[in-house]
Amino acid sequence: MIDDDGLFWLNDRIEKIKQINEQENLEKNSYMSYSCGKDSTVLHFLLDLALPNNNIPRVFINTGIEYNAIRKKAFADAKKDNRIVIINSGVNIKKMLEEEGYPFKSKEHSLKVSQYKQGSRADSVMKYKQGFENIDYSRFQCPKKLLYQFGDDFKLKISNKCCYKLKKDVVHLWEKENKKTIAMTGMRNEEGGQRANLGCLITKNDKVVKFHPLMPLKEGWIDWFIGYFKIKLCELYYPPFNFKRTGCKGCPFSLNLQEQLDVMERLLPTEKRQCEFIWKPVYEEYRRIGYRLRKKGQLVQTTIFDFMEE
Repeated sequence: MIDDDGLFWLNDRIEKIKQINEQENLEKNSYMSYSCGKDSTVLHFLLDLALPNNNIPRVFINTGIEYNAIRKKAFADAKKDNRIVIINSGVNIKKMLEEEGYPFKSKEHSLKVSQYKQGSRADSVMKYKQGFENIDYSRFQCPKKLLYQFGDDFKLKISNKCCYKLKKDVVHLWEKENKKTIAMTGMRNEEGGQRANLGCLITKNDKVVKFHPLMPLKEGWIDWFIGYFKIKLCELYYPPFNFKRTGCKGCPFSLNLQEQLDVMERLLPTEKRQCEFIWKPVYEEYRRIGYRLRKKGQLVQTTIFDFMEE
């Protein structure tokens, strides 16, 4: 990306942040979700360009399943910048997953299977299970490879509650205690999934509750910003790791899960073993059916269209 394009979007986003600050008083009412990953790091610096000397908290939730390098950098950053707040979730991850259910494929899939298993036959559930008449919507239905999970013989409890229990419930309590009403994140449309059609502002009862300043930006601009301002990321983004995304390590929702585990096996074996322990039932099922994780001697598919027509 040439500098002219980069500077155009930089100025556009700065003005957008200033505009929302004037409307909603972000410096008083908001906080930023700080994962210490690529996008949230960019947003951290972008906020300072748009609102110099702001005291907006950057909240990092220490769930226990962040990469060690991410956690180490977050704690180091907090020592240098008192706006970075570390919250310990205090959740027993293994126990929570056994009680609430494991993530499988995607948040949408996990939610719909969970709802069906609990007796729901709502239109949204049945359309996901049975599909739409319009083939253009086939990507919003359950892959045929996974339809067996709606049956009585499938006993693994799955749900979309993992993120809520580890992060959202924890941060909502912090919001109330600190009187913060607007959450800012580094989410972008380009990441796909449920984020694909979101706007920059999310409202509830006519009040802004979420602001996603990076929403329209492409990966190329994120890389341009990092290079232009010479920002140092977590070591996982550089050789020999070369991660494109961080977050919860070994998360079953990850489209490149096999690649992540392969890197961890070579370079982070202790963390790989932790993932195999935490996500064991999901990993076993993935490997059994050859989904996201390879069977011995076989390749693995890693896109959202995996097994759609099988």
